[in-house]
Order: sequence, then C-alpha cells, then structure tokens
Amino acid sequence: MVEVETERFGVVSSGRPERRARLSINAFDYNCHLDLIKLLRQEGELVKLRRARQKMSELFPLTEEIWLDWLKDEIKMASESSEREKVYELFERAVKDYICPEIWLEYAQYSIGGIGQEGGIERVRSIFERALTAVGLHVTKGTALWEAYREFENAILETAQPAPGSVPSPEQQQMLCSQLEKIHTLFRRQLGIPLLDMETSYAEYEEWSEDPIPETTVKNYKKALQQLEKCKPYEEALLGAETPKLAEYQAYIDFEMKAGDPARIQLIYERALAENCLVPDLWARYNQYLDRQLKVKELVLSAHDRAVRNCPWTVGLWIRYLLAMERHRVDHSIISEMFEKALNAGFIQATDYVEIWQAYLDYLRRRVDFTQDSSKELEELRSAFARAVEYLKQEVEERFSESGDPSCTIMQNWARVEARLCNNMQKARELWDNIMTKGNAKYANMWLEYYNLERAHGDTQHCRKALHRAVQCTSDYPEHVCEVLLTLERIEGTLEDWDAAVQKTENRLARVNEQRAKAAEKEAALAKLEEEKAEQRKQARAEKKASKKAKKARTGEKRKADDDDEGEWGQEEEAEQPSKRHKGDGLLEEDMEVEMGLFGRSGPEKPDRPANQKEKATTSRKDIPKVLHDSSKDNVTVFVSNLSYNMAEPEVKLKELFESCGEVAEIRPVFSNKGTFRGYCYVEFKEEKSALQALALDRQAVEGRPMFVSPCVDKNKHPDFKVFRYSTTLEKHKLFISGLPFSCTKEELEDVCKAHGNVKDIRLVTNRAGKPKGLAYVEYENEAQASQAVLKMDGLTVKEHVIKVMISNPPLRKLPDKAEAGRASQFAVPRQVYGARGKGRTQLSMVPRALQRQGNPVAKAENGMVQNSAAASSAPPEEPKKMSNADFAKMLLKK
Repeated sequence: MVEVETERFGVVSSGRPERRARLSINAFDYNCHLDLIKLLRQEGELVKLRRARQKMSELFPLTEEIWLDWLKDEIKMASESSEREKVYELFERAVKDYICPEIWLEYAQYSIGGIGQEGGIERVRSIFERALTAVGLHVTKGTALWEAYREFENAILETAQPAPGSVPSPEQQQMLCSQLEKIHTLFRRQLGIPLLDMETSYAEYEEWSEDPIPETTVKNYKKALQQLEKCKPYEEALLGAETPKLAEYQAYIDFEMKAGDPARIQLIYERALAENCLVPDLWARYNQYLDRQLKVKELVLSAHDRAVRNCPWTVGLWIRYLLAMERHRVDHSIISEMFEKALNAGFIQATDYVEIWQAYLDYLRRRVDFTQDSSKELEELRSAFARAVEYLKQEVEERFSESGDPSCTIMQNWARVEARLCNNMQKARELWDNIMTKGNAKYANMWLEYYNLERAHGDTQHCRKALHRAVQCTSDYPEHVCEVLLTLERIEGTLEDWDAAVQKTENRLARVNEQRAKAAEKEAALAKLEEEKAEQRKQARAEKKASKKAKKARTGEKRKADDDDEGEWGQEEEAEQPSKRHKGDGLLEEDMEVEMGLFGRSGPEKPDRPANQKEKATTSRKDIPKVLHDSSKDNVTVFVSNLSYNMAEPEVKLKELFESCGEVAEIRPVFSNKGTFRGYCYVEFKEEKSALQALALDRQAVEGRPMFVSPCVDKNKHPDFKVFRYSTTLEKHKLFISGLPFSCTKEELEDVCKAHGNVKDIRLVTNRAGKPKGLAYVEYENEAQASQAVLKMDGLTVKEHVIKVMISNPPLRKLPDKAEAGRASQFAVPRQVYGARGKGRTQLSMVPRALQRQGNPVAKAENGMVQNSAAASSAPPEEPKKMSNADFAKMLLKK
C-alpha cells in the first residue's frame, strides 16, 4: 500500500481537488483512491470520507486495514438501532472481500453489543458459527475466535446460574445443562483442529470439566497434534519469509492439496490472496480449483468477482468469470453487464480486447437455437459480431494504434457461423470480401481458409473464383495456391477450365520468377559492390604498409622476410583482445604480446634501438609477469572488465570494492607489454559464495564507467556461454521509458514515477563508457501501478523531451531464417565465439562484410528455375580469375 506524504501536496487540503480530477479521468486509479481517503480522514470530513470509501469499495475489494479503519469510524458514529443495522451491513460486505480473522472477530464482538435486542443471542451465535466456518481452521489465528466464542457462552452460563441458596426450577436446570453442553461441544470441536497453542486449550478443558475428557475427544486431539506438527514447518516458513511470500504459500498449498481437505485448501488459498491480492496467477489457480473441485455456486462466483476487482487488467480472469457465470446459469442480463465492465477495465494490450470479445461471442453463440430460422438470440449474436468489429476498429485502434486482430479472427468466426450454422453463404462471402480488403489478400493461408469454407458450404463456381483471385493476389506462397487451383480443376473442372488454370498459373509464376530474379540480381550487385569495397580497403592497407616499410628501409632498419602477410584481416584490431591458450595442467596463459598475429605467427620486430634502450625495453617486458589462471578455480573467481585504462593501482582499488563480498584471495590485473592497465582482471575469492555475491556488483559505476562482473568460464569448453542479468521476457510490473534527456538523473526520474505507485527500482541504461542512452527501466510493486503509470506518463514532457512509456517486453533476438542458414553453410565459415555479453564494440569481425551477405545465387529458386550468376559471367576469360566469397572463406580456413 502506498503511503502518501503530506509534504507532496503542500497543505493537506490542496491535494483533494487534484485527486478528484485524477479520479474523474480514471476511476480505476487505486492509489489515487487511497490518497483521497487518507486526506479526508486527516481532515475529519466523515461524510465525504464515507462517500469516498463507498466509491472505492464498488471498484476494488478493500484490504483488511482499510475495512477496519472504516468499520471503527462507523461504529463511533452508530448510536441508534437503525445505524447499528447499517454497521451490520458494512460488516457483511467486509467479510466477503477477504477471509480475515481480525474482521470476523471484530464483527462478532460488535454483535455482542446488541445482545439485549430481540434475537440478539441467536444473532451472535450465528455470526460466531459463520466465523468459525470461514477462519476457524486458521492455524495461527483461529484460536482467538474459538476462545471468544467460549467466553461468550460462559457469560451466558453465568447469567443462567440461580441465586445463591435458591433451588433451581426444572426449566432453569434444563437451561443450565443445555448451556454446559454447548461449552463442552465447543471445547471438543476446537481440540479436533490443528491450532497453535492447542495444548493450553486442552489443559483449560481438563480444568473446566468436572467429568473426565471422553476418549473420542482425546483421540481426535492427538490426531490434530500430529497434523499440527506437519503444518508447523510451513507456518514457520511463512513467519520468517519476506513479503510477498509467494513461494512459501505455494509450498503450503501443494501440501494441503495432497492432503485433500477442501476447507483447508480454500483457507490457505485465501490466506495467500489476502497478502498477494494483485497476483493474477494466484487468483487463476484458486478459481480453477473452485471451478473443478468444489463447484459451489456462491463460493465460485464470489471468488471470480473478487479476482476481477483486484486485477481488472488481466483478461484471463474476466474470461474465466464469464464462463463460470454461464456454467452456473446466471441470468443473461447479469452476464452482459459483467462483459460491459470488462470492456471498461483498461487492458494493457490490444489483443486482450480481442480475447474478451471472442469469449463473449462464444457465450452468445451457445445461447442460439440454430434449428430456428430466426430468433432473438441469433439477432443479438449478429449485432454483437458487428459491434465487436466496430469496437476494435474505433476504440482499440485509437488507443493502441492497432486493432489487435490483424488476421480478422472475429470476422472469420462470424463467417463460419453464418456458413455452417445459418446456411447463409452470401453473408459469409461478404465478410470474407471485407477481410481481404484489410490487407490479408497477399497471404496464401487466408485464401485457403476461405476456399475451405467455400468448399464445405458453398459451390464449385465460387471455389474456382476464389482460387483465381488468390493466384493473382498472393505474394508469400503463390506456388501453393496455384497447386490447389490445378488440383480443383483436375478433379472437377472441364478442359477449358483446366487450360485457363494452367495458363493463369504459368503467367503468375513467370511474373513471380521474374521479380525474384530481379531481387537476386540486385542483391548480387550489392554483394559485388561490398566485395569491391573490401578489396579497395585491402589494397589501401597494403599500400600504407608498403610506404611504412619503405620509410623504415631508408633509415636502415631491418625487417623479417615474412612480414608480408602481417596486418591483414584487421589484425591490428584483433591484437587488442587477449587470446587464451592452454598451458600445462588446467592453466590458461594470457598472452599480452601485441606482436602475435591472428593465427599465431610472429609479427615484425621493432626497429633497432640504441643498446641501452633495447636492453631497457627487454627488461621492462620481462618484468611484466604472464597472467596465469587456474581453470580449476573458476568457481571462486570472477572476471571483471570494462574498467578505466587510467585506473591507478587497480589491485588496491578493486580489493576495497570486492572485500564487501568476502575475503579476497588474489586480484590479478592484466597489463599490456608497455605496462599499462588493459581494463580487466581476475578476482579470486577464498569461498565460492563470495564469488556469487560479487556478481551482484555487475554494472556498478567505477570511476564513471559501468564495471562488468561475470563468472569465470573457459570459453574453449563453453563457447556458447553468455551472461545477461536482466529479464528478456514480458514483465507487466516493469516499464520501459525512452526519449529521456541525457541529463536526467535517477533521482529526478524517481520523482516523476513515484506519483503513480511504489517504485522498487530504477535502472538508467548506459553505454560501456557510462554515458546515458536516454533509456530507463522502472520497476513498480505490482502490475496495477505499472499499468496506471503507462496511462499517465506516456507522452509526458521531461526537460523539453517527450518520453515514451510502455510495459517492458524486450523484442526477441532475430535468428537467421533457413535460407540464410543454408547460404552460411555453403561458406563453412567457423563460428566466432564472443565473450559473456556478446560481441563488444572492440571485437571486430574477422570475416569481410561481403561474406556476411548473400553471395551470387546459384541455388534453385522456389519456382524451380535456375538463375545464373551475374558476377561469374562478367569476368573476361583472359583476365585472372577474381576471388569469390567462397575463395575468401577457403583462404581463411587454410590460415
């Protein structure tokens, strides 16, 4: 629950108009309701406070704290009997939202105050019995209710005792025996239930009872004690866990599910939901259990209603609610009203509206008796289909810039209903004509779907017409629809039909092949252009290198004869990355010699220097030790990178930083041959848990740069190992914000975001140098707050920058399609292995860019025609043969 600080509003009363304005815009702003209620309670405006609470309770189930505050305020004002009845009604509403022992106990105690009214005692007993049914099995809080019930019955017993020295009448004696039996029964019922501190209750019963405890009661008590011992580990886990305790509650639920007691399963679900009322998956599992196992109408519908009121943005809960109402034969008007509420719930995706409409349309379709030519239900179904199409086009598309139904599934289902159930193919054809005009005519599967419907419920003439249009319009798989057309004419067509189909398919495929050939030529030309650019770059490097050799030769410096090949293929860039080599038993040697080439050949020697300088350089190089790493210690070592090259004394700096994770055994920074720090090192700990804790320091800013901390893994043994600490899937409680000004700080962004909910974490995205990229991820406490923040913050102006806000759902990595994979296999270029975070900016590709594109196409096209390579035919025979991409790849592999 979000606590609103009064300082945010300046003076207390000044915040109220703002809250009311926000509620008038979006009544489902949960936090705004809380803010307004708190302000009104502080001001003591009880009438307006009652109205605000009433409005909120109509939209959301209220938590235990809100209900108790409301009930206490109303109890203070209730003096007349009519006002007491209103408090009773309020209690009845409160106990329906959540199963809370405190509210039930408050209810029972309040009812004792009306014991003097007619039927007061029976009313109190009825409330206590309902309370025991609801929460009497609560292991930790159920005892308080049992004891309160017994105290009430003991008080009744005291009032029924005759005056001292008097002889009770037979009626009094009978009433005393009856009251004593009620208390005996309460003790026996309580002792048969596993509750904390039940040993004290047993001792109290022994002391209170004049007769020995019955053997049956003792047996049930021992059995309950055994069951309590089984429950204690789960209760202790809940007691020691931090909110939200989902894992602990799920383990407890699994335990009770195995035991199979429906009352205990229901109670543990209710306990979990009381603390996690905004977790849609928990509501879904609970409702599924009630739907499939208990099947009690009042219980099932109440749980579904509370689920959608707590998580109105979750379309799956609304769909289950509609199904449950239909299953229990709820009146049609109530179901329709609930569907209208679902439309106003504020779903976060356009596809959610498609799903809720489809669920409602399925319900309406099941109401129709299709044996009748016309009926009220059928007209209502058709009207709903038309309204759904219009709603997605107007309301949803205006909000999300998409209808959520690009393939027109609702219209397709409408067409199926008209064709199969109403025998109205004319209407189905009109619908499919509308579907095709919405950009679906280019897809073969859409045409085939229509063809199958026409084939099953239409006639051959319309089938032929549909396939002819499909051949003309399809652009993704024209061969498929051509084949279907020819199959149709082969089975049912005349010779004229066959000739017309063959001619049309041949013409269409010829145009397709021509288009594909042009596209292939264009791609081949681009590939050739890239190849020529690569050759020019290679020649430029060779000329630059030759000029350097000539310059050094003029100064009398000696060079090695085989220096001719050094520097090609971007060797200078590759040399900046340390190469790992196995040496000895499990040891890895960091080779920091810049002179080593890409394939291990010796590079050029440095020019001759004066004797003292050469000796000094040699000594300096010898003084720099090789950085050895024992791969057997990977589990206690982390690899640290992206550090500043100018870091002074990295061992001291990093030791201070990593000592917070545990005892550091050794820090091994990596230096170049010139003695400068290379920006990465190995940090070895004494214990493995310290290394795991050190991974939490990943991305921490060190001297203005984000420090990368990753596990130490031998890439030769695990070439595909990658580390990415953040989720790459949909997170409905987290927002992605783009368009932020680079000067925006974390604190400034938090000030903007916290007005819409409880912000748990903010991450500003930076590059390797620690510079901001104008992007951020903001994590809220729950999905409701995140969805509200999207509605309020999207399009907001921050420092003259308009930001975009959306639910965090990173796009999937694009994998190469089969065609590209096939081309890549022709070249057989070895897969390059990158580091733990993928290819960095300093890791340049060793393969010419021409090899990364499609080469000259020589394979068959999809239509079966072979395309000649333009590049291969352009070279005159008298000139030397130019090297193709494949030749480059072979040369690379021979190195």
